[in-house]
Amino acid sequence: MTPDLPPEDWPHRAASRIVAARPHRWHVQVTGAGPDVLLLHGAGASSHSWARLVPDLTRRHRVIALDLPGHGWTRSPRGRARLADVARDIATLCAQEGWAPEVVIGHSAGGAVGLELARQGLITPRRIVVVNGALEDFRGAAGVLFPIMAKVLALNPFTGLLISQGSRSLSQVRSILASAGTELDEAALAPYARLIQRRAHVDGTLAMMAQWSLEDLNRALPGIGTPTLFLHGEKDGAVAVRVAERAVAAMPDARLVVLAGVGHLAHEEAPAEVAEQIAQFTAGAAAE
Repeated sequence: MTPDLPPEDWPHRAASRIVAARPHRWHVQVTGAGPDVLLLHGAGASSHSWARLVPDLTRRHRVIALDLPGHGWTRSPRGRARLADVARDIATLCAQEGWAPEVVIGHSAGGAVGLELARQGLITPRRIVVVNGALEDFRGAAGVLFPIMAKVLALNPFTGLLISQGSRSLSQVRSILASAGTELDEAALAPYARLIQRRAHVDGTLAMMAQWSLEDLNRALPGIGTPTLFLHGEKDGAVAVRVAERAVAAMPDARLVVLAGVGHLAHEEAPAEVAEQIAQFTAGAAAE
């Protein structure tokens, strides 16, 4: 295996590369051709989370999926996980690589990052899509972000590392995701089971959780004029639909589609439906 890269059987591994853009060594996957789309996963996940959506997106776009700071195979310094810093560092990476996203799609915490990019004017996409957006601060130990790492920490509070392997690990991940209203097959569960056995990934996720604050972003929502689509699974047990409803009400050009029968990982549970919603929403962006 190439140093710093995911294992050979990782989803879309052929598209993986490492890009140094201070202060991070980013793991990115770039595929397809056309207007740029930037994919931002949620806390506790990695770029693999988009694997089932990428084939559809690459029919019309160059798709850029990255691992957020400290997540997956992105190596990051400590203390660099605040929302504003994450957004600035992603913008630095995009500028260095010549990427100009016309569409930004973010899941959970990645949705907050996408909106923060627009809030600061760091990237000026024509459309933003927020999937099950985590747009509230933590409440208690579990919080409202993608809850895997908080629950892993509860299982093993001294190391923050899930030690179990194989089928037991898959079973634990399945149980954790079920609490977020999500049901995935074994192929989709496997990457999460591997991620939460990586100490660097666990530490990076906990660092994001520790530094996460959305007060400034929520106050600024009325000033974000980029047309924004919120997609939210009706069964989401991690982030309630009312969070998206409040955001849509605050923003000048936003709408919400509630997806029946799916939970927090709507884009993995119902990729075809999510892809169709995105295609309809972004169809006219390039012509504007």
